[in-house]
Amino acid sequence: MNTPQMKADRIKQEWIPKKERFGISVAFILAVLLVVWQLKDIVELSSAALHSKQLKHMLKDYGSYARIAIFVVLAYYAFLFAMRQRIGDGIVYVKKGLSLLLRFARRWHTPMAIIAIAFILLHTVAVFMYGFTFDLNTISGLLALVVLLPVPISGLLRYRRLDRKWHLRSGLAFAVLFLIHAFL
Repeated sequence: MNTPQMKADRIKQEWIPKKERFGISVAFILAVLLVVWQLKDIVELSSAALHSKQLKHMLKDYGSYARIAIFVVLAYYAFLFAMRQRIGDGIVYVKKGLSLLLRFARRWHTPMAIIAIAFILLHTVAVFMYGFTFDLNTISGLLALVVLLPVPISGLLRYRRLDRKWHLRSGLAFAVLFLIHAFL
């Protein structure tokens, strides 16, 4: 129920909470620097190297780094699911461990997502420079990229509680397509 007070609080609320602003800012700066630095390396490749093992190795590295970052991002939902299912309620150490892991995953969810998007962008550029082929692997990657586009926008709206669960839904759709792409 949207009361006038809730609407007024939403207007006063900033887009990113103060306690998360520093980590998100650092991650954003690192992501921009990473993309600029690596795009410079990709653009400086000679035309003979565009279909070489060097570029293929680079694009696979970007994909591997993105995969690691995405698993950290998705860990938040896995730990949240485990806590909501009351896994480990009978054993105190398991519940405390899950709680600690959930806090860690929540803290790093957004910064690692920003870093993952930077690696995904680099991976996409390298794939298109290497040569886009119409096979199941590249099509699933392209579909995952298209589904990824609304995730950061809905994540930003999530801070203001305006997304109506679109962040979770589009994030899960991306996760499924990403897993298909990553393990083909």
